[in-house]
Amino acid sequence: MDDAPWTGVRIDARQLTVLAHPLRARLLAALRVDGAATATRLAERLGTNTGATSYHLRQLAEAGLVIEEDRPGSGKQRWWRAAQDRHSIVAGDFGPDDADAQAALEWLGEFYRTEHARWTARWRAEEREWPAEWRDAVTTNDYLLELTPEQVRALNREVDELMARYRSLPAEEGAETVIVFYENHPMPRDRR
Repeated sequence: MDDAPWTGVRIDARQLTVLAHPLRARLLAALRVDGAATATRLAERLGTNTGATSYHLRQLAEAGLVIEEDRPGSGKQRWWRAAQDRHSIVAGDFGPDDADAQAALEWLGEFYRTEHARWTARWRAEEREWPAEWRDAVTTNDYLLELTPEQVRALNREVDELMARYRSLPAEEGAETVIVFYENHPMPRDRR
């Protein structure tokens, strides 16, 4: 898909606080999905104003999540792109007594789950229009595994390695961007 190395970041406390904002989370997602854009284009796409979009892009840049892209001949227009291809959020990096971090984790987790559900609903709405080879290839899975914390960490490393391997494949005719949403956690003790 891409010859460039896959870049990622493990979100720290500052990045978590910056990212746990509705417009900032949407801006970063848009830059990852659609590539580099100006604040004006992003504002149009997300239905916001250019001033707010520019401000929040600068906040994301200060946190190291987006960077300004040098585009010769673009005049005064500032182009922005995601600084990394992916990020991971490890709840254990944030203390259970840090109320701000816990609120940000909860909000961001819900944002990602909602965003994934939205993309899935859009796929389902147009699924019949896709060729049979695509409809036969995609899947929804869930697994229940008996694992220790160390085994979960090993599983996460292996999933990261697997995703990196597939990302490094050369682009082929008929390739599409495929979303893979991955989350794991212990089964809640209260299973009502």
